[in-house]
Amino acid sequence: MSATELVALVCCDLGSIVRGRSLPTAQLGARLQAGVGWVPANMSITPLGAVAEQTPFGSTGDLRLLPDAETQVRVEARSGESALEFVLCDIVEPDGTPWECCPRRFLREALDDLSREYGIRVIVSFEHEFQLISDAPAAPPFSLEAQRRFDPLGPELMRALLQGGVQPELFFAEYAPHQFEIPVSPAEGLAGADRSVVLKEIVRDVSRHHDVRASFAPLLDPASAGNGVHIHLSLIDAAGRPLLFDASRPGCLSEVGERFAAGILGHADALSALTAPSPVSAMRLMPHRWSVGAVCVARANREALLRIPSIVPLTGVEPASQMRLEYRGADATANPYLALGALVLAGLDGLRAKLPAPPILDRDPSVLDEADATRYGVGAMPDSLEASLEALAGDNTVRGWLKPLLYDAYVGVKRSELQAAEAIDISELCRRYAAIY
Repeated sequence: MSATELVALVCCDLGSIVRGRSLPTAQLGARLQAGVGWVPANMSITPLGAVAEQTPFGSTGDLRLLPDAETQVRVEARSGESALEFVLCDIVEPDGTPWECCPRRFLREALDDLSREYGIRVIVSFEHEFQLISDAPAAPPFSLEAQRRFDPLGPELMRALLQGGVQPELFFAEYAPHQFEIPVSPAEGLAGADRSVVLKEIVRDVSRHHDVRASFAPLLDPASAGNGVHIHLSLIDAAGRPLLFDASRPGCLSEVGERFAAGILGHADALSALTAPSPVSAMRLMPHRWSVGAVCVARANREALLRIPSIVPLTGVEPASQMRLEYRGADATANPYLALGALVLAGLDGLRAKLPAPPILDRDPSVLDEADATRYGVGAMPDSLEASLEALAGDNTVRGWLKPLLYDAYVGVKRSELQAAEAIDISELCRRYAAIY
């Protein structure tokens, strides 16, 4: 007799860990209206496994994981193994009303604000890097050999991601040892963040079937390159017309794009507490690591916090449809709903305030003189999670986007991570986060 198949009803928590409860797949239809039970204090579980000491939740209270049927994922397994099947959920009160700490709700409300006030919609793609944990000597960076050494993992990952509705575009080796990247097609708003969650779970699951661990941790080795999450953002109007391109302006970035970018840059320090929020994240966001060497906008420059990718005439796609902003200050320890929601609200803040156009860097930040280095924010990202949390606490605008209960729960989780990291050597800390993410 074959085993009963299971489907998991899951949410992505404040530490970007996917948690939930499973039930027989045949019962899913009966659960779509009511979901399954959940506990408020679960939102204070840290990535390291313990409940945060500073938590606003006690032992009382009940919630529901309410499945979003449109997010159902099923990836068929090889013979003798069970399929990977799960549904992403909103976290709601027992009567179905939204819970104030639900990350999907946070993003949904941010997108609604932008749409209501300016008629703007967001198209987004999360571009993940990950590494396979292996003691084998590394092949040359970006090489075909690096990809083929793990064959048939690459083709199976692409097959599984296609089954899961993620729409992968490419698979290739990256710079660090055993590092790979899988860019995916953009999707609108919430669906784009959903794809980020789905991609990571599929990559981990398929890799396990090949007896290798895939890690999305921001830094596996303090001396090596890390794994980032590049968040590509395009803005369109209600009719679907692109809003970021204007060939007459510097960098071909429209006035709307300039103000949106200025809002993100203006809140960069506080945003890092939501986009790069682990004790090992800040070490990756330094000059000369091709991550964030400067808090500025730049064209085709991988040291800028906001990069404008090159327009490629060879594609035959009109420039306006290619134009986007790439936020390079995130990693996979960030909850994608909180990260994207905060970026959207920062851009909205720039639009509301009609912020002036930020200067566009046109060279490597390492060659700037002292005055220009200050102007372009070279090396200006917070140098620790502690500094990022202080910036969040001190930025009343960004802090105000988080409802008080969500803010307290989030900071409690991050403070617990910092406390646990105090007595751990940085190399060991990287290894621990590599095992978690």
